[in-house]
Amino acid sequence: MGTATQFRTEHPRHPGRFLKIKLIDERGISVTEAAKALGVARPSLSKLINQRVHLSPEMAVRLEKAFGFPLEAMMQMQTAFDIAEARRNNREIEVKPFQFGGTTSVGQSANREAVR
Repeated sequence: MGTATQFRTEHPRHPGRFLKIKLIDERGISVTEAAKALGVARPSLSKLINQRVHLSPEMAVRLEKAFGFPLEAMMQMQTAFDIAEARRNNREIEVKPFQFGGTTSVGQSANREAVR
């Protein structure tokens, strides 16, 4: 297993893909066995492994307790995946920048306040 920084890539993996490779493929555990160890229904784990649902914090805790996958790393992987998905789909979101006293972002306003 690697560190969370390994998941910060241009095309981050869905945590389900990671689990399929590291748990099912490499360790040879069946989805049924893994679900039983996690205390969840097989279809719930199957949906995660097949990238049809997001990793929940509760499931991340279960993965850490049962298999030793660090909670923080798993959640960072999900967040990195979500951010990459949002960036890929950003053209579909039509929003005009809001004007804050002559600036177009909160960050610019915050930087100006810090300088004062």
